[in-house]
Amino acid sequence: MSPWRIVFLKEVRENMRDRRTMFSTFVLGTLMGPILFAGLIGLIISVSLERAEKPLELPVVGAEHAPSLIAWLKNQGVRIEEAPADPEAAIRRRDKDVVLRIPAEYGEQWRDGRAATLELIVDRSQQKAEQTIRRAERLLNAYNGQIAGQRLIVRGISPEVVQPILIADVDQSTPQSRSGMLLAMLPYFLILTVFAGGNYLATDATAGERERQSLEPLLINPVSRGQIMSGKLIATFAFAVASLALSLVAFSLVTPLLPVEKIGMIVKMGPAECAMMFLIVAPLGLIGAGLLTSVSAFAKGFREAQTYNTLLIIMPAIPSMLMALNPVKPADWMYSVPLLSHQLLIEQTVRGESLVMWQVGLSIVSTLIVGVIIGAIAARLYHREHLAISA
Repeated sequence: MSPWRIVFLKEVRENMRDRRTMFSTFVLGTLMGPILFAGLIGLIISVSLERAEKPLELPVVGAEHAPSLIAWLKNQGVRIEEAPADPEAAIRRRDKDVVLRIPAEYGEQWRDGRAATLELIVDRSQQKAEQTIRRAERLLNAYNGQIAGQRLIVRGISPEVVQPILIADVDQSTPQSRSGMLLAMLPYFLILTVFAGGNYLATDATAGERERQSLEPLLINPVSRGQIMSGKLIATFAFAVASLALSLVAFSLVTPLLPVEKIGMIVKMGPAECAMMFLIVAPLGLIGAGLLTSVSAFAKGFREAQTYNTLLIIMPAIPSMLMALNPVKPADWMYSVPLLSHQLLIEQTVRGESLVMWQVGLSIVSTLIVGVIIGAIAARLYHREHLAISA
């Protein structure tokens, strides 16, 4: 048997003996992510639906100044409430989401045919109140358009005179493509799984063995250090890919439970989509294994390596944050950049868009090349004389 295979089997066997590690890697790290992801999305959908279906409760100051407006709002299903004594303070304390104030001069302005002022007291920094604010604004805009049209008709003018252009919204999205907005964080979860899946093995196989003083007896064997490092690297890669596979299976099981059809969306995470995402993301495990092994070889001890590798796992979030803050149109060169190409390809798969196979191939090849380069760096670190010396 080849030396690297012996080292590979040794690392796999030792890692699988640690039940706590296996539990944290394949249960907490792999399965909890999809469960948490589905739970958060389900909560967001349920809260949004509850607020949308619930009658709008609108506190009004000075309702007696606009009886026709109040009557119209009630006909639209709005519950008119008595406003608090200090509306601004109530909004700041988050006791109310929105308060409508009708000034005393509203009636005079209305009778004179002038633009009557309404005040909508809100705090747009409160994300919870955003949907309520939008509902109130839509109702007031609808009332405004209705009254404007009636005034024009009374004067013998067609309302179309002041609306020379009608905008027809031709939506090109599909129920599946709209689901991409909900699953925007899916690429990060999958990439994070790859890095986290091999984290413990990479840390323990180098920094841990050095601290336990078991690395030196291994290195003095008449085997090249490159072979030893390759066995450890492939073992780390194997656990990373296994974590990815389990994570995809978990996502395929939990996503059908999401009530996305209630908001006009469809989520497809079938065998074909999961297989394609596995093909796209799996090569990233080589980069993760190389980086984690390199950091573990560079660190002086197990705790230091664990700290560095934990920070390293945050790196996959960078493309996700950049794409969220500054969405850009994908360019061909982006598919040659690891992490960025994975973000784009997973997003296209989730949205149900057709993938260009040369772009998929470019992402896989570029990822493997970078992974081999990082693996070579890890091999050079393994040739350091003081590698086996515990700090």
